[in-house]
Amino acid sequence: MGANSSEGTVGSESGLAQDAFSPKWEDDDRPRIPRVAGEREALAAYLDHYRATVEMKCRGLTAEQARARSMPPSTMSLHGLVRHLAGCERWWFQQNFERREVPFLFFADDEPDLDFEIPADADFGADLETWRAECAVSREIVAAHDLDDTARPLDWYEDVDLRWLMLRMITEYAQHCGHADLLREGVDGRTGV
Repeated sequence: MGANSSEGTVGSESGLAQDAFSPKWEDDDRPRIPRVAGEREALAAYLDHYRATVEMKCRGLTAEQARARSMPPSTMSLHGLVRHLAGCERWWFQQNFERREVPFLFFADDEPDLDFEIPADADFGADLETWRAECAVSREIVAAHDLDDTARPLDWYEDVDLRWLMLRMITEYAQHCGHADLLREGVDGRTGV
């Protein structure tokens, strides 16, 4: 039996011994992903874990730090990632899956990159709140549908089900959480999974 196998103890997310994995973020308050769960619960848990990771990586930053493009030659910033993910939440869940008539976030025909190309007057705190609100709406949409419910995304040639959409968003967040790790380390040297 391993070091984490004693009754009543909670092991690391990796299941490895404390000295065998990356350092943990000091104030990590993300929800734990259940080890045994139904499909819906597992998908929602992974997606919310990644959302909480973005929240955690942005915690304690000044607006200037959040805007920093700390990993040249990349032009990404944590502020830009938050804006991008807010737009992704709205695009996939509201505009595509439920076909709601809501305006785009951080996009205009003449300025399509307003997520990563942050205007000088953009407010990091306000953009974080926008992202949080979009996540809340997405959760409501997920709760209102079965995983087998389908929709035809805009400009697509085939239907997708909610299961596919949740997996698509997990993939989006997983990719960008890796970016967030590097960007935060570049801003203030803080690391941890």
